[in-house]
Amino acid sequence: MPEHTHVLFVEDDDVIREATQLALERDGFAVTAMPDGLSGLEAFRADRPDIALLDVMVPGLDGVSLCRRIRDESTVPVIMLSARADSIDVVLGLEAGADDYVTKPFDGAVLVARIRAVLRRFGHAGHPSGAGADGAAGSDGVLTFGELEVDTEGMEVRRAGQPVALTPTEMRLLLEFSGAPGTVLSRDKLLERVWDYGWGGDTRVVDVHVQRLRQKIGQDRIETVRGFGYKLRG
Repeated sequence: MPEHTHVLFVEDDDVIREATQLALERDGFAVTAMPDGLSGLEAFRADRPDIALLDVMVPGLDGVSLCRRIRDESTVPVIMLSARADSIDVVLGLEAGADDYVTKPFDGAVLVARIRAVLRRFGHAGHPSGAGADGAAGSDGVLTFGELEVDTEGMEVRRAGQPVALTPTEMRLLLEFSGAPGTVLSRDKLLERVWDYGWGGDTRVVDVHVQRLRQKIGQDRIETVRGFGYKLRG
């Protein structure tokens, strides 16, 4: 993680906003804290932070809508903050393009760990070792699965010859699948490899990202193996 990583933090509760900002700054982050979604969007466009922490329920422009606006302009990592782990807001935030979420109230050390995990994920994509039996790998590091091409060196994806725009998290997920085509990868394994979770996490994060990835590379390309996980079809 680079020194003085810039965090945009959008939270309308004054106590939580100020306490979290102080905690992050003590851990070496530079923090821009905003009380509502509109000022958060302005700050994002002006400062171009390294990561955004967005509370779901903020006035003016809610966190989910703000995430969509950010995702329209950037692939910067986004972590949503939600007061309820079972809330539909969690899924909505992930569908809007968030990379992860943290449930409130949160422990400061846990939040910092999740931020650093996301930043590590964005800092290095992690190349697969090679294609499996169902994927053809060229000398240029391009894996081919039907009309889908995954350039593991250039970090580019094409479908039927057309470029496919993926977020870094979606790219990491696809690299895991393309590195082992035909092999079932469990949700827990994907949480460990893609999200860098050293502990059990919410598998909804995986499910929503697989759904988003399918929309971009083809609904039939990633198969659900009920009770086990997912696998990439060759």
